[in-house]
Amino acid sequence: MGKELFDNIPSKVEDLLRDVEIGKIGLPDLQRPFVWPDSKVRNLLDSMMKGYPIGYIMLWSSPENYENVGQIGRNEKIYKQPDDLVIDGQQRLTALLAAMHGVSIRDKNYTERKIRISFNPLTREFAVWTQAYERNSEWVSSISSVFEADKDHSVSKFRKAFIKQANEGREKNGRESLTDEEEDVIEQNINDLLNLGIYTLPTLKINSRADEEDVAEIFVRVNSGGTKLTEKNFIETLLAVFDNGVHDKIGAFCAESRIPADHTPYNQIIAVDPSHLIRIAVGVGFHRARLKYAYMLLRGKNLQTGVTSPETREENLAKFKEALGLATDLNNWHAFLNLFVRAGYLKGSIVASTNAVVFSYVLYLVGKYSYKVSPMRLNQVITKWIFMATVTGFYTGSTESEVEKQFADLRDVKDAEGFVSYLETTISTVLTDDYFTYTLPSSLEGSSANSPAWFGYVASLIVLGTPMLFSTSPLSQHFIIGSSGGKTSIDKHHIFPKNYLTQIGYDNDRDRNQIANFTYLDYNTNIDIGDKAPAEYVGEFRQKLGETGYALTCKQNALPLGFEEMEYQDFLRQRRLLMAETVRAAYRKLCE
Repeated sequence: MGKELFDNIPSKVEDLLRDVEIGKIGLPDLQRPFVWPDSKVRNLLDSMMKGYPIGYIMLWSSPENYENVGQIGRNEKIYKQPDDLVIDGQQRLTALLAAMHGVSIRDKNYTERKIRISFNPLTREFAVWTQAYERNSEWVSSISSVFEADKDHSVSKFRKAFIKQANEGREKNGRESLTDEEEDVIEQNINDLLNLGIYTLPTLKINSRADEEDVAEIFVRVNSGGTKLTEKNFIETLLAVFDNGVHDKIGAFCAESRIPADHTPYNQIIAVDPSHLIRIAVGVGFHRARLKYAYMLLRGKNLQTGVTSPETREENLAKFKEALGLATDLNNWHAFLNLFVRAGYLKGSIVASTNAVVFSYVLYLVGKYSYKVSPMRLNQVITKWIFMATVTGFYTGSTESEVEKQFADLRDVKDAEGFVSYLETTISTVLTDDYFTYTLPSSLEGSSANSPAWFGYVASLIVLGTPMLFSTSPLSQHFIIGSSGGKTSIDKHHIFPKNYLTQIGYDNDRDRNQIANFTYLDYNTNIDIGDKAPAEYVGEFRQKLGETGYALTCKQNALPLGFEEMEYQDFLRQRRLLMAETVRAAYRKLCE
C-alpha cells in the first residue's frame, strides 16, 4: 500500500471555530460566497442537537515553504499564515461561525449580513430569527448570545435573566410562572446548546506533500455528493491567503457589476464572477489561458524552469496584481464593453458564452498595453473579433486549448501592426464566403433558443439599425426599453404561428420552433397576429404598408418575398440563406 497522503483527525466544533478565528485554519472571508439559506443553517444546528451526522471537514496542510503570506480575513489574527486551508466544509464552518459566534457573512451578491438563529430552551426548537421570536419571551432570539455568555463565564447569569424574562412574559399574558421542572428543562437545554461546541466533526487532513491534483482527486473520491472541486476553488483560497486585499478587490468588483449604478462595473453584458477576473489577470499578465496555471503561479512556480520558490511567488503575485489593476480599471472595462454594444450585443441574454467576453477582453488589454495599438485601430479590430467570436461560438468548444494556441502564436508577434494583422487574419480565416454561404445557414437549422447563430442574427439586425417587422422603430430601441422590467416591449414571434402549424400537420416542437421561424415583434403587433395564418395577417399589414413598404420590411427582416404563400419547409430553407446574408451585411458594415 502506498503511503497515505492524509490523516483522519476527529475535531470538536469549537476547536475548529477557534482555529479559524485565530488564523490557524485558513477560512478566507471571500473564499466562496456563503450561499446557504438561513433555513439550512437552522437545520444544521437541529441535526447536531439531535446527534445526527452533518458531514466532514477537509483540510489541506500549507506547504512548509509558505512564508510571510499576510493576514487571512480582515481581522487581526494570531497566526500570520495558516497551518491548514479549508478545502471542503467551508459552508458548514461559515454557518457555524455565523450562528454560534455572530460573525458576519457575505452572500452570493457579496453583501455583508448576519445570520441569526433563535432557540427555544423549553422545546429544544431552532428557528430562523424573525421579529416574532425577538418579542417572544420564551425564545432566545439569537443563539450567539448564549455562546457569548459562555465565553464571558456568565451563563448562570444569562439563564437567570432568561427565566425572569419568561416569567414576566407569562404574567403579562395571564399564564402561570415556570414550574421548577420547566426551569430544570431550560437549564439542561441551554447546556445542551452549549455542548454543540464539543460536537465531533470528522476531519480529513491532507498533508503538504499532496499537490492540487491529488487534493482534487481525494475530494472527488470521498465526496458522496459528487461535487467537483475546481481549480477556481484552489485559486480563490490561495489569493485570500497570500493577499486578502486582492481577494477583496475581486469580490467588490464582482458585487458591483450586479448592481445598477454609475461609475461602477455594472453592465448588461456579463455578471462578473471571480473566475472571470482570475482568467483575465492570468491572460493579460502571463499570456496563459488555463486556470491550472493560475494556482501554479500563485504558489510560486516558474513556468519555464518548473521550480517553486517564495521569491517567484512574490514576483508572480505582483504581476498578477498589476494585470488585475488593468482589468478592473473602469475606463478599460466600460470602453471594452461598449465594443460589445457596437458589435450588436446590447445585453448578455444574446451572448451565448461568457468566455467570449472574458477572452476578448484579454485580447483588448493585451493589444492596448503589450502592443500599444492605437485606440481607433484597436476598437475596430476588437469589435470585429467580438462579432466573429460570438456569431460562430468561437469560445464554446475547447476554449482553453484555443486560447493557449493564440498566446503561443502571439509570442512571435513583436509590434502593434503584427498584433492587428494576426487578429485580422484569424477573423478572415473564420468568416469566409463559404462560412456565410454554407456553414451559417446550416447552423441556423435547429430549434435551440441559445444558438450563437440566432443571437448573431439578432446582433446583426442591431448593427444594421433594422426596424422590427411591420414597424418603423429599430429593434435596438426595444432591446433597451423594458430591459429591466417584468415584461419586455418586444416578443419573440413565430412567423408561422405554432397553432397554425399544428393544424397543418406539424405537431413536433422541434419543427415548429425552428430558428428560421422566429422574428421579433412589438408586444401589440404580436397580439394582433395571434394564431392567424401567414396569408391572413400578412394581407392586413401589406395593405397598410403598401407594396414598396412590404417588400422593404421583408428584405430588412430576411423574409422571402411572398413568404406567406410558401410551403413551410421551403420557407425555412430560403430564410436561412437570407438570415446568413444579413449577418454578412452586418460584418461588412463593421469592416467599414
